[in-house]
Amino acid sequence: MTTPFYVSPQQAMADRAEYARKGIARGRSVVVLQYADGILFVAENPSRALHKVSEIYDRIAFAAVGKYNEFENLRIGGVRYADLRGYTYDRDDVTARGLANVYAQTLGTIFSSAAEKPYEVELIVAEVGDGPEDDQIYRLPHDGSIVDEHGSVAVGGNADQISSYLDQRHVDGMTLAEALKLAVESLARDSNGGERSLTAEQLEVAVLDRTRPQQRKFKRMLGSQLTRLLEQESASADADSEADSDSDSETSAEESSETEE
Repeated sequence: MTTPFYVSPQQAMADRAEYARKGIARGRSVVVLQYADGILFVAENPSRALHKVSEIYDRIAFAAVGKYNEFENLRIGGVRYADLRGYTYDRDDVTARGLANVYAQTLGTIFSSAAEKPYEVELIVAEVGDGPEDDQIYRLPHDGSIVDEHGSVAVGGNADQISSYLDQRHVDGMTLAEALKLAVESLARDSNGGERSLTAEQLEVAVLDRTRPQQRKFKRMLGSQLTRLLEQESASADADSEADSDSDSETSAEESSETEE
């Protein structure tokens, strides 16, 4: 009788984690930022049918990277949970924290089960509050752990470099155009330090806008609206650059005049 092949539990879990991380790393990144009037979601996604960012409930949205069929199953399950809880109790009882706990249990159970492979997904669940201090953003890695995030967060293939870039430049109270510009700049950076040019057709953009009069705060930014928003910030940046250039020229002229005197 042959002896069964033995793998320590620690090694088995490490192998499963490595498998999941490699699958997630192959996906394009998603960035989530807080801005003055809500929460912004930006994903590099040329598809207009297969969304990485979706609405879950009135004030709650969902973003994911990894295998589409796996995170789509999780999204559908989250919508069902939210609808059932809101109908059974009250709409205010549906929270991002509760939804994140449900996703954490599901992902944790799958990750620790030897009967099936771990999900190759990483999720973000966000809820917009009445004010910036009430916003909630939770990141859920493949193993079912929950990370409470603030300000900005990135998931996907180049998440570490993007997160570092965002941490250095994100500030509270940014306008929507400023936050969008920062998100696009972070996504356009390659792992080798180079930069690409991302157009509106390559981006999936949505917001949870606390200023919307409707009960549902989720809104997608599409077509001409997104293009106009990108051009608005680009024009603002060009104007600032010209103003700095004019200021430098005036300073040089004053110094030259003083030298002649």
